[in-house]
Amino acid sequence: MTDQTHAAAPDLEAAWRDSASALRAGRPAEALDQLHRITASGQANTVVWLAVAMIHRTLGERPAEFAALQQVLALDPRDLRGLIMTGDHHAAGGDTRAASAYYQAALEIAAAAPQADPGLRAELDRARVAIRQIASGYEAHLLRELGGRGLERPEARRVRRSLDLLLGKSEVYLQQPRHYYFPELANIGYAEREAFPWMDRVEAATDDIRGELLRVLEEDGAFAPYIEPEPNRPQFADNPLSGNPAWSAFYLWKGGSPQPQNLARCPSVMAALEDAPLCRIPGRTPSILFSLLRPGAHIAPHHGFTNARYICHLPLVVPEGCAMRVGAETRAWVEGQALAFDDSVEHEAWNHHPDRLRVVMIFDIWRPELSQTERDLVSGLLQAVDSYGSAGPAAPWRD
Repeated sequence: MTDQTHAAAPDLEAAWRDSASALRAGRPAEALDQLHRITASGQANTVVWLAVAMIHRTLGERPAEFAALQQVLALDPRDLRGLIMTGDHHAAGGDTRAASAYYQAALEIAAAAPQADPGLRAELDRARVAIRQIASGYEAHLLRELGGRGLERPEARRVRRSLDLLLGKSEVYLQQPRHYYFPELANIGYAEREAFPWMDRVEAATDDIRGELLRVLEEDGAFAPYIEPEPNRPQFADNPLSGNPAWSAFYLWKGGSPQPQNLARCPSVMAALEDAPLCRIPGRTPSILFSLLRPGAHIAPHHGFTNARYICHLPLVVPEGCAMRVGAETRAWVEGQALAFDDSVEHEAWNHHPDRLRVVMIFDIWRPELSQTERDLVSGLLQAVDSYGSAGPAAPWRD
């Protein structure tokens, strides 16, 4: 600590005392001025920023309150009061999905640390009530949005059960998708290649697609990190691949939307996929991309978004030392040999080659067991999910 910092400390302590006195006297604006002396010094901690946020809330200054809360969570992403207040901010703004995410994060952190500040118990109880209220409104919204789509028909039985699972009224066994479970599908890791005769056309285009890929690879910056932080969600920075170019992507379709400039550079791809039963859900799928793993990269074990689809790979550049485990089975990719797997089953992938890239083309298809009625209902259900309590579009399905 410098001499200047030592000299400033008494002034900052006085500012803190003066702010408390002003608050007790009912002068919040004066209290805020004193706190700004501390924040301007660059020495404010989470307690100071929380005090700033609370005063802005009292004054009805929501943007300034949110800015202060961002400072709190930047200093400590697990600050319980900061998480709950951020949830309150999003709830007041109508983004109930973001609010629920922050409330739930606070409850999970508190559950893992039972010695949390007793003064927060009432706030945590309030967060639990808020989550239940949001869940109730969420269910009503989904049922309302699905009205008239045939949810009551006998052939929609599995969709009705999937809705119970989505709402937490039932449990998932074996397959473990991160968000949406479709019931009564066979628990399959790698699917049988013979079940997809249309893959012949995809495999036949391997050389053309690889040539287009290699030209893309010649351009620096064409690929971007595959995992990027989602806006308005808590960020704990506990995924080493978040924002990391070790796992990168070049999208031809992203989140259900074509990327025209990239498609123009790779015309062979969509021609090869002409017969593929692409999973089409507006705002979500299909995603069609080149997925790149740099030497030494390891995608840790994880589960995908849903078991209602298969993820397909067309291996394009595969050096030795590259493989993927799905469930209990590990396979090395073979260039030009397409495969499909259920990414709701735990899986991981790696590139152990010392100096060569691994690149596969990824696209998603419907599970063939889903009828057209079920596909239409699943698509409608997930569009209803996206339209509820969110200030922006859904994040693409991770695979």
